[in-house]
Amino acid sequence: MAEPTLYLFDGFNLLHAGSFDSPEELRDLLASWVAAQGARGVLVFDGQGTDERHGPLEVRWAEDADALLERLAAEHRGTEQVAIVSSDAAVRGTTGIEVRKLASQTFLGELSRPRQPPAIRGDLRDRLDPDTLAQLERLRRGER
Repeated sequence: MAEPTLYLFDGFNLLHAGSFDSPEELRDLLASWVAAQGARGVLVFDGQGTDERHGPLEVRWAEDADALLERLAAEHRGTEQVAIVSSDAAVRGTTGIEVRKLASQTFLGELSRPRQPPAIRGDLRDRLDPDTLAQLERLRRGER
C-alpha cells in the first residue's frame, strides 16, 4: 500500500492516548509531522470550537467527530491514500478496506521514531580503520 496522502486524526482519542497537555500541543505536533510527510491531515475533535488551518493540517470541530471522520474517509478514499488514526474500533471498522487504520498508541509510537537513519558524515574518517585513524591523529598533533 502506498504512503498516505491524507491522515484523519481522532482528536480527543489521540490526545488521551498521548501525554499532551492541550489540544494545541497535539495540533502543533501533528501540523509539523504532516508537513514533514508531504501529506495533509484533518484533526477532528468532538464539541464546539473554531475550525482552523495550520499549514497542511485542518482542525475541525464536530458534534459527532466519529461521524465526520467516517464521512471524510468515504469521500476521499477513492481519490487519495487515506489513513485514519483512532483507537475507536467502530470508526476504524466503518472506514472501508481502502483506508489504512492505525491505533492511536501505535501511531504515537511510530511518531517518536526517526524515519531515516542518522546521516553519515561521508568524509575520509568514516572509511579508515581505527588504528590508521589513531596514527593520523597522532601525526596531526605532532606526536610520533
